[in-house]
Amino acid sequence: MTTELTVNGMTCGHCETAVKNALKSVPGVQDVRVDLQGGTASVQGEADPQALIAAVTEEGYGAQVRG
Repeated sequence: MTTELTVNGMTCGHCETAVKNALKSVPGVQDVRVDLQGGTASVQGEADPQALIAAVTEEGYGAQVRG
């Protein structure tokens, strides 16, 4: 399963890495791809979308499920 997120507030490579690491820490996540320029994240696995959003929010960024 793939969950697509829109991520707000990323401005640099550090932001991209912080979001990626936060998403990888969520149980059920198998792979994460973060697009700094597009402001998106693609998460592979069976993670709860609300847990993904919470992980990004805890890092200080905004997130919502795309679609």
